Amino acid sequence: MADFVHLHVHTEYSMLDGLGKIPNLIEKTLKNNQKSLAITDHGGMYGAVSFYNSCKKAGIKPIIGVEVYMAKDSRFDKQSRMGSDQSHLVLLAMNHRGYVNLMHLVSAANLEGFSYKPRIDFELLKKYSSDIIVTSACASSIFNRLIRDGKDDEAIEWFKKFKDLFGDRFYIELQRHQIDFMEEMNNKLISISRELDIPLVATNDVHYINANEAHAQDALICVQTRKLISDKKRMSMLGSQTFYLKSNEEMTELFHDYPEAIENTVKIAERCNVEIPTGQLIFPDYPIPEGKTTEEFLKEMTLKGLKNRFDEITQEHLDRVDYELDIITGKGYSTYFLITQDFVNWAKAQGIAVGPGRGSAAGSLVSYAIGITDIDPIIHGLPFERFLNPERPTPPDIDIDFADDRRDEVIKYAADTYGHDHVAQVITFGRMEARVSIRDIGRVLGMPYEDPDKISKLIPNHPGTKTSLDTAVR
Repeated sequence: MADFVHLHVHTEYSMLDGLGKIPNLIEKTLKNNQKSLAITDHGGMYGAVSFYNSCKKAGIKPIIGVEVYMAKDSRFDKQSRMGSDQSHLVLLAMNHRGYVNLMHLVSAANLEGFSYKPRIDFELLKKYSSDIIVTSACASSIFNRLIRDGKDDEAIEWFKKFKDLFGDRFYIELQRHQIDFMEEMNNKLISISRELDIPLVATNDVHYINANEAHAQDALICVQTRKLISDKKRMSMLGSQTFYLKSNEEMTELFHDYPEAIENTVKIAERCNVEIPTGQLIFPDYPIPEGKTTEEFLKEMTLKGLKNRFDEITQEHLDRVDYELDIITGKGYSTYFLITQDFVNWAKAQGIAVGPGRGSAAGSLVSYAIGITDIDPIIHGLPFERFLNPERPTPPDIDIDFADDRRDEVIKYAADTYGHDHVAQVITFGRMEARVSIRDIGRVLGMPYEDPDKISKLIPNHPGTKTSLDTAVR
């Protein structure tokens, strides 16, 4: 049986569209005896690092990609309505440079091209085209939309543009789902492939893991679009219940008449060799006086800070500082502390309210001495090890509260001082926990609110713990 690689896969990070969680996708990939797997979420790369690490741990080759939204004309032209100018396109990184280019594209799509969805355009794609493999995506691609509208000649011109730009890095994607228009569309794609000498590649546009999950994924779409399952005119993929992670045997049988489309999945996987450097701490530069090291300067600042904080410096203070600095400098965190004290003390100098100390960082006397916190850990008996344990490999977190109405000033200062490419706001994902899921499903089923709400309240809700639906049922 021929090998096959899924190159068009949506995870849970295709928000309220992809049903497959990364660990479960990997588990099924191993069960299928498939050696590689791609991630191509809609418009974002939120799951890329988690996917990469999980694949590596499982012995599966990760292929990092994204299914971008593409404007037919300019990304700066706003859509008149949702979906009017946002075709799909699959991009796969061949190496680290390609991975960086994907990040450039996704970032620009959000910052410059956002109109209902984050969108790129051909101009932007051309700028960041190197080290990327492109496939023509699903029925919602610019090519297939034109073909379905009977504009074959215009579609061919777009295929030529992409072939001219990407050469042998461009593939025509074939999918075979039980949808009325698909076979006719595929016949035209195959004809264009032969006419323009563009290779075919088989995919399954995976949105869920197992065949029996189609209706669950459909309910998820209803949650996203705020529709009822009973609504007749709504977005749905139930026209075909085949968007799952199929086995090699299933895909080979499905494309038995085009074996090269199966073989090309393996060839593409072999060309994609992204290595994401993880676990490395790379800090911006902090200006140090000439002739001093970062470690020496931090110690000097700490000892000076002790004099400002205490009328009398005891041996306990000095021993504690020496102990903390040994760990901080030994783990390479000196720059981290210097940068943090810089923007915290800047904020205080501007009259911006700063919290006295949040979380375990309040257990550091060094943090107190240099102005990061305003809580004396000696008086309050706060242990340093809860903040930075010498036996723990993970870096410390310094949580700082700033006045809500002036928080942006601090972010701007940090970005202006240390470089906009060194400062980022970290996303937080809201997840559908058990209680919320029941209420959402009740809504899309058209149930009166009080019924699912009553059921959801039967699920245990203990502070600090999460009860899954499976656990609640048991």
